[in-house]
Amino acid sequence: MGIKDYILVTPCKNEEESLPKLAESVVNQTIKPILWVIVDDGSTDRTPEILRNITSKHSWIKSLRLNEKPRDLGIHLSHVYRTGFDYAFNYCKENNLEYYYIGSVDADITFDGNYFESLMSEFEKNKNLGICSGHVGNIINNKIIWSNFRKDIPSGGARLWKKECFIDTEGYLLTCSPDSVSNVKATIRGWDIRQFEHIKMISTRAYASAEGQWKGYKKLGVNNYFIGYTPTHVLLKGIRMLYSTDGYSKNGVGLAYIIGYFSEYIKGAPRIKDDEILDYYKYKRLKEILCSKLKSRSVKK
Repeated sequence: MGIKDYILVTPCKNEEESLPKLAESVVNQTIKPILWVIVDDGSTDRTPEILRNITSKHSWIKSLRLNEKPRDLGIHLSHVYRTGFDYAFNYCKENNLEYYYIGSVDADITFDGNYFESLMSEFEKNKNLGICSGHVGNIINNKIIWSNFRKDIPSGGARLWKKECFIDTEGYLLTCSPDSVSNVKATIRGWDIRQFEHIKMISTRAYASAEGQWKGYKKLGVNNYFIGYTPTHVLLKGIRMLYSTDGYSKNGVGLAYIIGYFSEYIKGAPRIKDDEILDYYKYKRLKEILCSKLKSRSVKK
């Protein structure tokens, strides 16, 4: 097994504009994945044609197509990802392909040619590193708006797991916000998780905007309810969004986020059936955030 061998999975739906740019980024990596599985979630545009063209040129790129369904950023998205991972694991087993890392990348992402090699260098520096990503910038009105940097939270846009961490955290779970759940489980089990500011990736659209940011952030609120966020946590997060200077506040996404959460909270909708995730968001996460803010202020003084 090569210490720099990895597999990659991408879900996509109606990405005829973004997918060619992503494909160019992956094909031009200094260290290419031994297998890249792209799962077409029932696209109705030119995405299938683009996938046929890509896979015909590169034998290490495979595509799957699911039945047409409306775009869904809830549990359905984790099913799409899981389909890709299951296919990749089975393909590697049947073809005696071994790998050290497991990666995921969204269809609207682009990055420099050394993106994954740079992430691997961080794993080599820190043997306890379980999950990592670069820092994402979103293109808004033809400008790159960099997301708030949190070194302790890897982005879901383009990330790598060490294989041992992926297995230790129960793989890619069928849940809302699977990347967040994976982050929590890795932390609980003692792995380091990191986002690296010096390693960059670009999203070709604003965050959660595939079907409009209002709908996207409302769904984010629904998903955060499902994995156990408390009302206090959501109100603080929503208010911060409303007064943010990162280019999103003018769209009222903080309000959409709060509405999405409390629409589920008021009706007592079901939550994730995972006590360690629920306990983390109920007892630990808000405390971590407040301690981090206090520490940051004391450093500035």
